Formats: sequence, structure tokens, C-alpha cells
Amino acid sequence: MTKIEAIIRPGKLEEVKDALNKLGIHGMTVSQVIGCGHQKGRTEVYRGAEYSINLLPKVKVEVVVRDQWVDQCVKAISEAARSGEIGDGKIFVYPLSDVIRIRTGEHGDDAV
Repeated sequence: MTKIEAIIRPGKLEEVKDALNKLGIHGMTVSQVIGCGHQKGRTEVYRGAEYSINLLPKVKVEVVVRDQWVDQCVKAISEAARSGEIGDGKIFVYPLSDVIRIRTGEHGDDAV
């Protein structure tokens, strides 16, 4: 099993969810996060004073999939989240040693 984390633009969340649903991946965790990377934030003026805003709002989507679905899942996320501009985000892929469904006690692929 593999955990995939994607940090994406908030406006791309629905497209990513739709792409994952088309693959049959329905379980996911979505969090609102802030961060910075190559985009480096922006500068705004408020009441005549200039402020640097270097932590921008993003969305983190986390899914756990069977190993044979990793490449398709990563491809679906990257195609759905891509705008071609700086700040599209990143995808992180982690191997998992086990998954346990709390309600039933199932382990491994059965719990996914």
C-alpha cells in the first residue's frame, strides 16, 4: 500500500476529486494548509504599508491506494491539478507498512 499526498491550488480541488473518483478512488482526506515554494508569495499594500505574504493557501489531498494504482493515481492528480503556472504544487509518495480499519480490525489491502 502507498500513501499519496498532493499539495495543490485550492481552485483545483474539485478537478482532482473528479479525476480520483473516475479511477474508483473515493476515500481521501482534504486539509486546508498554507505554505511556500518557488511561488515565493506576493506583496500587498494595506493602509500605505507594504506587506510580504510568503505563506499562501493550498489544499492537501491524502489518499491511500494499493501499489498497482499508484502510477494511475499520481498521473490523474498531476493532470487535474496542472495549470502550467508556478505554484501548481507537489505530490509526495510514501510506502506504508500497514493500514488498519478501526471499525472491523481489517489489515492491509482489505482495510483500504
